[in-house]
Amino acid sequence: QVQLVESGGGLVQPGGSLRLSCAASRFTLDYYAIGWFRQAPGKEREGVSCIYPNDGNIQYVDSVKGRFTISRDNAKNTVYLQMNSLKPEDTAVYYCATYSRYSNNCPQGGMQNWGKGTLVTVSS
Repeated sequence: QVQLVESGGGLVQPGGSLRLSCAASRFTLDYYAIGWFRQAPGKEREGVSCIYPNDGNIQYVDSVKGRFTISRDNAKNTVYLQMNSLKPEDTAVYYCATYSRYSNNCPQGGMQNWGKGTLVTVSS
């Protein structure tokens, strides 16, 4: 059974940084597009970023461009989301998910498998 485990969330002040990790087990991440999406209380789910396996194509939602960086380490079977210059509006539970490598809707829709999420709270 496919398993994804997110970690690295926590409480950080505005302007601070966190690095989220998404570790996969029982399957190989580099076959899939991997995305991060988030959900804040009372808000719609929002796709944040996506990285594809073939050409390394990367996408970001406009609100995080220039602040977040997605990367993958195939040797460790792990995908990362480096989050800098965090804002209170970034507060949410962050999930990583697998998508078809042919998906044109990553990270907003078409998730195949996802983890339980990690909570990021940006507050002073």
